[in-house]
Amino acid sequence: MKEILLCKYGEIVLKGANRRYFEETLCKTLRFRAKHYGNFSITRSQSTLVIEPLDDMADIDGMFETASKVFGIVGISRCAVCEKNMESIADTVREYIPQFLIGKKTFKVEAKRSDKRFPLGSIEIAREIGGVVLESVPKLKVDVHHPEIVVQVEIREFGAYIHAGQFKGAGGMPVGSNGKGLLLLSGGIDSPVAGYMIAKRGVQIEAVHFESFPYTSERAREKVFELAREVAQYAGSFNVHVVSLTHIQEELVKTCEEDYFTLLLRRYMMAIADRLAHKLGCGGLITGESLGQVASQTMQAIGVTDPVATLPVFRPCIGLDKEEIVQVARKIGTFETSIQPYEDCCTVFTPKHPRTRPELAKVLEQERKLDFEALVQEALDGAYVEHIRTEF
Repeated sequence: MKEILLCKYGEIVLKGANRRYFEETLCKTLRFRAKHYGNFSITRSQSTLVIEPLDDMADIDGMFETASKVFGIVGISRCAVCEKNMESIADTVREYIPQFLIGKKTFKVEAKRSDKRFPLGSIEIAREIGGVVLESVPKLKVDVHHPEIVVQVEIREFGAYIHAGQFKGAGGMPVGSNGKGLLLLSGGIDSPVAGYMIAKRGVQIEAVHFESFPYTSERAREKVFELAREVAQYAGSFNVHVVSLTHIQEELVKTCEEDYFTLLLRRYMMAIADRLAHKLGCGGLITGESLGQVASQTMQAIGVTDPVATLPVFRPCIGLDKEEIVQVARKIGTFETSIQPYEDCCTVFTPKHPRTRPELAKVLEQERKLDFEALVQEALDGAYVEHIRTEF
């Protein structure tokens, strides 16, 4: 008996004339990840991707795990392949299917015949295999209307597919199919979630991290790299560009009014990110902002900080409350890393009473006290890159 994976994709089927492009992007991602688990064949058939191990060394369990995190796939089934006759199909059902029926009370069998030369019709196949399932798992009951699980028998030209139930995939669109964006990645809960959510819409991400060493520690920096590795399980490998804000913050403290520190710093961050994004060929910036969550995320504050960016700013978390963001963070495995108690640049020199309803004219008045362009360029010149690579 041979086991394969059947991957169903969702939105891609709606793409009309562009569908082939999205399918090829998805296949490219899967083929890249498959290299880490052995020798696999990946082919397309009727809105389904078939992942087939080509030798006994291929790790089907590892491939299943990584495929479940590939955006563009909505469902994955583990499937046994056997000879195209009822004896072989029945034997395979007895051996393979009971593991999927543990804890289930009701089922039904559905059969499909791509090969119309097969001697039995779909209803006859379903009836016979239903009897085999009942013999193998006696406590089960048949429910043709609302079964807990459906056992599938597919008669193909080259053999029969046997599978039961479908595991949920990551959904969304294949990474790289909708351009490239620069994620402002902090060590908090929100920005990794934002990176995951925008990658789910097919965006390839790069990241920029702002630090304030020595006011922020090396442990804080490593925490961000760990978050990037966790996001990369879904978004694929990417680079984190590390930019120091230390000199900018020290100049703000010496020169500007305290309650404007957060807004001014945010404008520097957006300007630096915008210029870096242009250099990297990104079409937009991505932030983890949630409206009203902190002082720099009020509608007025966002209105003051956005004008320094020339690219669109995407905020996937803007309408989510904290609990909703935490739920996603737990789901993707970033939450426990995010709550590690290491400081980030936004906690350094924090004003006691930050402006929540700022006026742009007054912010610009404070900003003119410093050489904005020179400080932005100095920060960019001192940036370095951490390559985030994952073995999936």
